[in-house]
Amino acid sequence: MKLSQLWRSNAEAVICISMLLFLIGTVNIFSASFVEAGQQMGDGYYYLKRHLISFSIGIVAMLVISRIDYHRFNRFLFPFMLLTVGLLIAVHFIGIEVNGARRWLNIGFQFQPSELAKLTGLMITAGFLGPLIDRKRRITLLSAPFYIAAILGMIVLKQPDMGTAVIIVGTSLMLYIIAGLPKQQLLTLVGGGIALFIYATFAASYRAERIAAWINPWDYQLGIGYQTVQGLLAIGSGGFWGTGLGMGSSKFNYLPEAHTDFAFAVLCQEMGFIGALGVLCLMGLLAYYGVRIALKAPDGLGKLLTMGSIFLILGQAIINISMVSGLFPVVGVPLPFISFGGTSLIVNLMAIGLILSVGRQADGVVLQDTAPEPDASRSTRLKLARQARNLNRVK
Repeated sequence: MKLSQLWRSNAEAVICISMLLFLIGTVNIFSASFVEAGQQMGDGYYYLKRHLISFSIGIVAMLVISRIDYHRFNRFLFPFMLLTVGLLIAVHFIGIEVNGARRWLNIGFQFQPSELAKLTGLMITAGFLGPLIDRKRRITLLSAPFYIAAILGMIVLKQPDMGTAVIIVGTSLMLYIIAGLPKQQLLTLVGGGIALFIYATFAASYRAERIAAWINPWDYQLGIGYQTVQGLLAIGSGGFWGTGLGMGSSKFNYLPEAHTDFAFAVLCQEMGFIGALGVLCLMGLLAYYGVRIALKAPDGLGKLLTMGSIFLILGQAIINISMVSGLFPVVGVPLPFISFGGTSLIVNLMAIGLILSVGRQADGVVLQDTAPEPDASRSTRLKLARQARNLNRVK
């Protein structure tokens, strides 16, 4: 059976794969959090309940967004941007501080505005560049969306949250590259990005220490390298098949942030290489079908919204998995659908909603393109009808 025959459309594939990732993540979050939840909250189901509440909000948002014509979102970009900036500024004054970082607002429940900033930067950049692609206009970094993304990134960097800031700016820049950024500006961008990374790394002492611990975490295993070492030990102890669900030892106060940033380490320990490979394959399939939707999108806006949403999800996945496995320094980037994080889950589901919104119109364009002419012969009509059915099966 061909891979394309598993789904009736690319959009169906995206939603099914997303739900599979959510189910795996829900099992993993409960397993990774019930010890801490029982000890600190007096309820082993505390984090699981919050996770399911966030999913309920996110799935409603996803379904609503998927049913709206994505062109209509441009009308709300400016107030959406003002809301995001206002929330980020509010964090600086009245935000909740946890582990030395001020990233959350309490509005009856804890909310992380920097997650919303990821989606804001994506939509503003796509909304600006999409029409330029359609009109074949020149693309340049010296335009408003780049500055807006940079401002959002700098505000988030002050929280401090370097990982999220990189995702915000990186998503915007990726859309510029997809839209056709000139090579000269691309080279300047690479050089400037390296210089900025070096500056940002050594501008704060704790970041420089993280780099040192990343290069050789074993020399810092009693301090800043402790989390990386424990993550590597958890991954290695899982072996091929894993220790079994709920049987991993790392969550018993050995691995900090076991249910959030380092949830993938717990998954590797309890589900083994097979479980980790399954998650990687699902992420790859999500990207594959997302790209198929982008290629069939009826215009530049649809293409960039889809590619930006895919990059937003897969970019975080690559950074998180690389971080947990020791390939990247430790940064505060969760693994989409697998790590605990209410705002992150809601925003990722909203990004899936954008992909589905574009996918609905992309499917409609294919059907319209395969419609027979009014004066076509009966044999021609039958032939085109068969082609339309085949296309629907491929999608």
